Amino acid sequence: MKITSFDRTKFALFLLIFLAMPFFMMAQNGKIKLSGKVVDETNMPLPGATVMLKKSSLSVITDSTGNFDLLVSEQNPVFIVSYMGYISKEVKPKGNAFLDIKLQLESTTLNNVVIIGYGEVKSKDLTGSISTIKLADLSKQPVANVGDAIQGRAAGVQVITSGKPGDNPTFRIRGTGTIGNNDPLIVVDGMPLNGGLNQVNMNDVESLQILKDASSTAIYGSRGSNGVVIITTKRGTLGKSSLSFDVSTGISEATDVLQVLNASQFASLHNDILNNAGLTPNPDFQNPASLGVGTNWVDAFFRTGIQNNYTLSYSTGNEKSKVYTSLNIFDQKGIIINTDYKRYIFQFNSDTKISDNLKFGNSLKLNHDIKSQGDYSIQNALLSLPTQPIYRANGNFSGPIGQAIYSGDVDNPIGKATIIDNSTKGYNIQGNLFGEVTFLKNFKFKTIAGAEANFWKSRTWAPTYSWDTKVGQNAFLSESSNQSITLLFDNTLTFNKKFDNGLNVTGVIGTSAQQNKFEFISGSIQNFPSESTQTLNNGISQSSLHGSGSEWAIFSTFARANFDYKSKYYATATVRRDGSSRFGVGNKYGTFPSASLAWRISNEDFFKLKSVNDLKLRLGYGITGNQEIGNYSFSSNYNTYLYNFNGSYVSAAVPSVLPNSNVKWEAQEQYNIGVDASLFNERVNITLDAYVKNTNDMLVPQSVPVTSGYSDIFVPYINAGKIQNKGIELVINTKNIQKDKFSWNSDFVFSINRNKVIDLNGDAPLITGGLGLNYNVSRIQEEYPINVFYGFVQEGIFQSQAAVDNHAVQVQGTSSSNSTSAGDVRFKDLNNDGLITDADRTFIGNPNPDFAASLNNTFTYGDFSLSVYLQGVYGNDVFNANRLYNEAMSITTNQSTAVLGRWTGPGTSNSMPRAIYGDPNNNNRASSRYIEDGSYMRIKNVTLSYKIPTDSMKKKFFDYAKVYLSGQNLLTFTKYKGFDPEVSTNGIDNNIYPVTRIVSLGLNVGF
Repeated sequence: MKITSFDRTKFALFLLIFLAMPFFMMAQNGKIKLSGKVVDETNMPLPGATVMLKKSSLSVITDSTGNFDLLVSEQNPVFIVSYMGYISKEVKPKGNAFLDIKLQLESTTLNNVVIIGYGEVKSKDLTGSISTIKLADLSKQPVANVGDAIQGRAAGVQVITSGKPGDNPTFRIRGTGTIGNNDPLIVVDGMPLNGGLNQVNMNDVESLQILKDASSTAIYGSRGSNGVVIITTKRGTLGKSSLSFDVSTGISEATDVLQVLNASQFASLHNDILNNAGLTPNPDFQNPASLGVGTNWVDAFFRTGIQNNYTLSYSTGNEKSKVYTSLNIFDQKGIIINTDYKRYIFQFNSDTKISDNLKFGNSLKLNHDIKSQGDYSIQNALLSLPTQPIYRANGNFSGPIGQAIYSGDVDNPIGKATIIDNSTKGYNIQGNLFGEVTFLKNFKFKTIAGAEANFWKSRTWAPTYSWDTKVGQNAFLSESSNQSITLLFDNTLTFNKKFDNGLNVTGVIGTSAQQNKFEFISGSIQNFPSESTQTLNNGISQSSLHGSGSEWAIFSTFARANFDYKSKYYATATVRRDGSSRFGVGNKYGTFPSASLAWRISNEDFFKLKSVNDLKLRLGYGITGNQEIGNYSFSSNYNTYLYNFNGSYVSAAVPSVLPNSNVKWEAQEQYNIGVDASLFNERVNITLDAYVKNTNDMLVPQSVPVTSGYSDIFVPYINAGKIQNKGIELVINTKNIQKDKFSWNSDFVFSINRNKVIDLNGDAPLITGGLGLNYNVSRIQEEYPINVFYGFVQEGIFQSQAAVDNHAVQVQGTSSSNSTSAGDVRFKDLNNDGLITDADRTFIGNPNPDFAASLNNTFTYGDFSLSVYLQGVYGNDVFNANRLYNEAMSITTNQSTAVLGRWTGPGTSNSMPRAIYGDPNNNNRASSRYIEDGSYMRIKNVTLSYKIPTDSMKKKFFDYAKVYLSGQNLLTFTKYKGFDPEVSTNGIDNNIYPVTRIVSLGLNVGF
């Protein structure tokens, strides 16, 4: 019989198996196969956990479902089960029974690894003030970015969010430290992020730390004065490959909507407005009740928003290589018509181990987003007349008809939001490559080269329209293109050694080089022969072209040393020297040192309190800087102009700003003292910090006389100001109940910050809070908090003409229609000179809160988990600028229902003035009338999740699955009368897109 080549192969394979079988049987002889599963406190599997035989090198890694199999020959084996961030556990199996192993989270205060900038340390060994955010449940919140999710969760960190799709939150760490840029440095995977947090997918985040005091931020030198947010994204894990899919869909609405007058109510008001001014009322409003409800513009303007979020991630790894990659799609339709946001993020992180001493890897993030909106105006939606329809009978949008005094002059807000297209498309790349080599046992050298490229294009298209008296005669197109390229090259050398005498030393020295180049070009044109061809070359009139560019660079050297003696005494010393192109020759370089000490009292022999597991005191001091002053403050800025000389145009370069070659770094010194305590077997963990932060050499505008030939409006900045912030921060984490099937944990955060302007280079205040021509409501002045409100003090309403005559003169005239009269606002005569003038203005409110607090409670029962998060602020004032228009009662616009309580005769109101055309008393001047209490307590988030059990399934379709229902901004308790009390950092609510209430349903599945 002839044996073919294929038969020979099968025969050889059979023979090999036959010969090897005795060896396999010998190897199996006497061994026991043990199987088990490792889960966390909520019974979620822990893939990548290590199960090791005690006093042996034999170990196995759990797969993506947390399961493992292991062959052992010992009769009574003992296993050590470990997982990063969890308390290791010894397990003694009984026979070969299946092992269900549950690991408990390590104490946040003691054992978590904290990223501190060019290094890491266990939180128990920290000497500075750093907040670590628990990310376990944040990804389940129905928000677009990490900033929204961490609001209120870190002491001393104020996060102000917006409901506008695609907007980034505003951060303030330990108060406002400068009148310039207060944004913290955001570092993602070792690279400073120039774009917003919208570029980061929350599902990709592995850890988030916020560096607050100078001893922590000084390693970032001139970029650390406003605090540092460090984000580390997920990496591949050892064990079985895992695929995860997370999907959620939600609906959103405004947390509160202002109520405006209906048609009959408005007609009655309008009659009062004109009658009180001696004018003839609108003949169509003779019988207001006959007009009914009319048009509700607000209901038509707002809508129920919808958002969908999808993340598909894949993780794999072995001893040589690890990979994590994900794709995220986020689609949001805002609560105002035609306000939309779409985002796509691709993440790819890899680590490759060439040998025990050499490894390299990368982090890559690709982001594309689209922000689109019409020309929306919340203010116009509130002011549009309910007597005017949205559409005419022919389907066109309506406009006012007739005289403006009768029909108003407000553009149709629904039409403008519909036909006008404003869009911005962003294309962002952030990536780095790193290599790491370990040598001489105690040394590690790491180099990282990275780049961030941001490209965004903006476009505005406004077609022609004719809506009754409102006509847009010429179509308009504007387009702009921007690009920002940032390069980074960092090198660090780290030394780490544990000495026999109990001294541990970690040192790092390094260099950092960063360069940025920005360019933009924009053009616009009007009047298109055909509106189907919406390109710049098809317009025929009023064309304009603009373009510019700038660049900056910074080179730094730095060093840090950490000392730990017997886990009792700690010391950290840091110094960084920065050289920046943003300063002149004599001030290019700045040096920023810091030092901190810590003493673990609980490790002393004399310490005998058994209820106290850990007690540590911290003390720190440091100096950081701020280079965010613009790129060319030290030099002259020139603009080009065309001048007509005898009929001929000649171009010229004209200096626009007086140069200041002496401009230098803003320097910020900070003192910090803190206490860390862990009590009752680590069931109660407390962190308490107190700080004083002084900003010296703050940049303030210089007074420039017009006789200098330079502009007295566009002026240079000089280093002559000083601001102080001081505060207290408290964090308490408790494990209230810890049972096999039920647990209850709580996290309480409390912050106090007091802000004061010490010096402004003179007594003259800086006028801020502009709301229009010569209408300012805030100022920055020495000995007061920043951006305090300034204006007149309302003392009530004049109830009679006698009361007017007996008070200081406000506005003189010949009749009630052109002078102060009964029903007008009574303003306080502060200087008692008998006249109400600008000299009677004073400080009327403070936008800075007295304190901020939050409380999070997490309950687990079996496979169910419930998280309830409360967050709020207290003691801050809000200037409700919307009321300037919604309660003016002086022109033909709709008003809020608050004016139904207006003054109509003696005793009818002592807060809402009379309605009168033209407002002769200037009741609408900046005054305490518009100051409101901005305090609020909000049910910020409630999330209920259920882990679908897989053990009882005959056929597993997935390794794990969790379904969750989440609500964001569910209920707000406040006295504020506007849409929402959470407004901008200056405390002014003026046409702001309100915070939204979101309810979403999600599913997370792992394979």
